Amino acid sequence: MKQKTIYLIRHGQTEYNRKGIVQGSGIDAPLNDVGFFQAQAFYHAYRHIPFDRVYTSTLQRSIQSVQQFLDDGLPHTRLAGLNEINWGEKEGKVANSEDHAYYASVIKAWREGQLDMAITGGESPLMVMERQKPALNHILAQKEEEKILICMHGRAIRIFLCLMLNHDLSRMDDFQHDNLGLYLLQYDYSSGKFLVELANELSHLPALPPKLKEKAKP
Repeated sequence: MKQKTIYLIRHGQTEYNRKGIVQGSGIDAPLNDVGFFQAQAFYHAYRHIPFDRVYTSTLQRSIQSVQQFLDDGLPHTRLAGLNEINWGEKEGKVANSEDHAYYASVIKAWREGQLDMAITGGESPLMVMERQKPALNHILAQKEEEKILICMHGRAIRIFLCLMLNHDLSRMDDFQHDNLGLYLLQYDYSSGKFLVELANELSHLPALPPKLKEKAKP
């Protein structure tokens, strides 16, 4: 029975994450010191896995999060379909109370099934899922790749998991994600179904050293 094992991770922390600023696909932010620490911890925990290929979005924070695997010589494919949702006019701005209320109203609308709604200038969940479909089809078409590592983004992961698991998109917030959290999935080619074995696994992340604890504070 042919299967594909997928290690799906969110990128490490950026300064935008630390400060609670929406970055989306329009902000190509690098990892901060905490993010690099998280990336190194994940590498040390999973470097023994014989990955056949690493997939990332085109944004540098996803690539930096798996750079040590790439330095080991693993093949690497960037797929724009894995990029974070575009948050439009809200990207890169420090939110005020009005912005928070608007953002909350959009998330509420998504939970109520209004999945074609987008923040002004941005993408809706349905738009993101549509661009993810060719990316997922490409990944699954590579049947010779039995173990793969995918690094992408928070909201995009929630949508991607809905796509893979045939989960109602209005319930995408059921899927939790932390920086460098891991979802481990098995895909069975005979049934065409995914099985989640680990969800937002964080045991590979040690406690931050004192200097980084200070840097991690908002």
